[in-house]
Amino acid sequence: MLFKTKKDIIGIDVGSSSVKLVQLKEVKGAYHLVNIGMASLPPEAIVDNTIMDSHAVGEAIRNLVESHHIKTKNVATSISGHSVIIRKIQLPIMTEEEMEASIQWEAEQYIPFDIAEVNLDFQILGPDEKDPSQMHVILAAAKNDFVNEYVTVFKEVGLNPLVMDIDCFAMENAFEATYGFEEGEIVALVNLGASAINVNVLRGRESLFNRDIQAGGQAFSDEIQKRFGLNYEDAEKVRLGAEVEDVDPAVVAEIITEVAESLAQEVQRSLDFFSATSADEKVQKLFITGGVSKTAQIRDLIEERMGVPVEVFDPFRHMVANEKDFDPEYLQAVGPFFTVASGLAMRRLGDK
Repeated sequence: MLFKTKKDIIGIDVGSSSVKLVQLKEVKGAYHLVNIGMASLPPEAIVDNTIMDSHAVGEAIRNLVESHHIKTKNVATSISGHSVIIRKIQLPIMTEEEMEASIQWEAEQYIPFDIAEVNLDFQILGPDEKDPSQMHVILAAAKNDFVNEYVTVFKEVGLNPLVMDIDCFAMENAFEATYGFEEGEIVALVNLGASAINVNVLRGRESLFNRDIQAGGQAFSDEIQKRFGLNYEDAEKVRLGAEVEDVDPAVVAEIITEVAESLAQEVQRSLDFFSATSADEKVQKLFITGGVSKTAQIRDLIEERMGVPVEVFDPFRHMVANEKDFDPEYLQAVGPFFTVASGLAMRRLGDK
């Protein structure tokens, strides 16, 4: 969203626990899957969306690109967290050119950062139905030093970060290409990551509400680690179902349920806030994605709390994938990990 390009690009999603890569080729309006890959990051390489170990992150990216024989150097990536601000605002009707000229001044009223220290972008959503002299605009800002951390890591491994998006918008991009919008339907996209949850509520292509919640799948391992006195590596093994000495599987199941309940409650709070502040607008359908969406109970818990259908997002459902190269069952199993990367891999010139 913050930089745009015409060139062929790969999507790389840098999460707090892993790096995901997707390469697509568009043929006659259909996306063909060319490459996917995922590499784990060491604990605390990224904390609260901030890169703490640039060497480890860079090596993970380099190894992914080299092992999948990626030739293009052009990358679309994304960011989220406290250093990113998204605001839906109302402004007098103006052209995109006029908005470009006045964006700095308009943004100063809504962005709680020094305007000289941020990257800015916007998307004009259209006129206000109740007041045609006004228009709705999505304003996005990210601190320069935060953006530069990510840009530097990519450049140091010989890549060109030509598109810098925001996680919730990359997810929205993937949703539009994969599921499409039904007129008037309000849909919530919820990315359940390792350290954060991204919530984006949409009506068609209009983003009505978005929020980043600083909670995620890391809580499963943290609680297992604390309860059994394990190191991080063993706690991760237990979370993934491995048997470890002196660890009671029944207690692990309790922990998984407790944490899943807590995360489901966080999602409910955000969507209840949206409903409370949006008159009669209610979420009618919810899609979950990210690694935590693979946790057995999470879909049912969110569905029970929200009282609306909840579906696990499959970004590959309409992609053309050669079965000789990609096992369909594998793609379905790992799909939720690659939603943001897929949305990034679809980025092209002129996207907003």
